[in-house]
Amino acid sequence: MMTSDENLPENPTLGARFERLVAIMARLRAPGGCPWDREQNFDSIRPYTLEETYEVLEAIDQRDYTGLCEELGDFMLQAVFYAQMAQEEDRFTIADSLDAINEKLVRRHPHIFSDGDAKTSDQVLKRWEEIKAVEKSARGGAPKGRLDGVPRALPALMEGLKISQKAAKAGFEWPDFEQVLEKFHEETAELAEARARGSQSEMEDELGDLLFTVVNMARWLNVDPEQALRRTNAKFRARFAHVEHSLAADGKTLEQSTLEEMEALWQQAKSLPKSR
Repeated sequence: MMTSDENLPENPTLGARFERLVAIMARLRAPGGCPWDREQNFDSIRPYTLEETYEVLEAIDQRDYTGLCEELGDFMLQAVFYAQMAQEEDRFTIADSLDAINEKLVRRHPHIFSDGDAKTSDQVLKRWEEIKAVEKSARGGAPKGRLDGVPRALPALMEGLKISQKAAKAGFEWPDFEQVLEKFHEETAELAEARARGSQSEMEDELGDLLFTVVNMARWLNVDPEQALRRTNAKFRARFAHVEHSLAADGKTLEQSTLEEMEALWQQAKSLPKSR
């Protein structure tokens, strides 16, 4: 493997570029390397992994392909960082991770790499889950529940979507969207009742039920609830910024303005041309 001090050849292969990243990370973690990098462990790096993931998503949302190029590099660094720490503990190497994903992709796409047959996306996903179940069974261990494969560390909206998808595949499902809407109204009423009783614990429970129902509404509509909320957050940011900047142009702050003034500017912001 090349060292981080070696220059890349004139036309380096993808492999050479990746090996350079691995070598740089190894050098940063080695004795005499970067003090910060050497202090990190699996737990301390986790927040950066989440941060880099959302920066990738933000670049995609903004169609900022220059930024996406850079963010994907940061994203790949996270995998190399974890693998380097694992190698130092004699657990596995980045090569093992690459072998694992390469073999998994080939194994789970028999319609491409073998004699399997799948003509639609639904058929592909069904076969993927079947192969995944066989793999888990082959690894042994006690049988797990249907929802145990969904990581608890996922963002709550994403976790809710995945567990409701798995439950629906098992037949635990509303017969139509209208009944999902009925459930939404039911949960809204129960939240209002909990608020009337003044119980903070009940309100939290009922609000959670309401949010979970909204996630299921999104699933029925084939909408990603996480992405839908991100879009709304971005829309709110833009409109609120318009209100703030418009007031500032008149020499006023938000605190110095009336709700009516802010509402008028908010409606004005809604009529402005949309941009990504």
